Amino acid sequence: MTFITNSSSLFTKIMYFVFDIESIPDIPFLRNLVADSPEDDEALLEVAAEELGRGKSNFLPPMYHQMVSWVGLWITDSGEPRQKVSWTGSNEKDGLVELIHTLTTYKDFGVIHHNGKGFDLPLITYRAMKFGLQLPSRLNAHDIRYRFSKQNYDLMDEFSNFGASSYPKLKHIGALINIPLKVTGEGNEVLSMFREGKMEQIERYCYEDVMATYLIWLHLQYTIGSMKKNDFENLRDRAKTKLIEIQTESGETPKK
Repeated sequence: MTFITNSSSLFTKIMYFVFDIESIPDIPFLRNLVADSPEDDEALLEVAAEELGRGKSNFLPPMYHQMVSWVGLWITDSGEPRQKVSWTGSNEKDGLVELIHTLTTYKDFGVIHHNGKGFDLPLITYRAMKFGLQLPSRLNAHDIRYRFSKQNYDLMDEFSNFGASSYPKLKHIGALINIPLKVTGEGNEVLSMFREGKMEQIERYCYEDVMATYLIWLHLQYTIGSMKKNDFENLRDRAKTKLIEIQTESGETPKK
């Protein structure tokens, strides 16, 4: 990463992992669960959505997904980006091993995400159990598991006041602060991308979400008074340049 600057804030000294995971339905697992499952994958997904899905969209809970990509950005407690790390592929176990290794880089790290408590973190736990892998103990520490922890920073919780208000979509928050999001795809397109072998596109989409999460987190920290204006503007401008670069690589033109 090249957008590094000097900055100061009121945070405890700790590294944060801003991350996102892309997943697809675990078809073999679903076949084992759905009685008289159809041979056609699309028909199977429709039945599984009705039986196992939740909400109006019948979106399958994290237990029924497999990971195909993850992207993370290590940042300092003052918001300075340090390193981008990632994995994308069809061998999920390899991806989990790489993620676990990455999460051992720092002993007492925090995490920043959008709906990670509701999806990404449970998904990691389920899939690690499936492959008999051991997650870093940090993910089970009180600082991470405590609902109101500032070391497990879920934007959905922060903006909804932990469910007291409605849960916002990432792209809607982006639109509010004039940040163009979801240029490289939507979550419901990942399965099609995977089937077509568009692994680089999946990773760009995941990376776009990570940068969007980071940008929105920066805006929030400034808004609530935890970051100085000059520091915020420097980090924001550099991050927005990186986001536009990712979107441009996708072949799409971000809206101004």
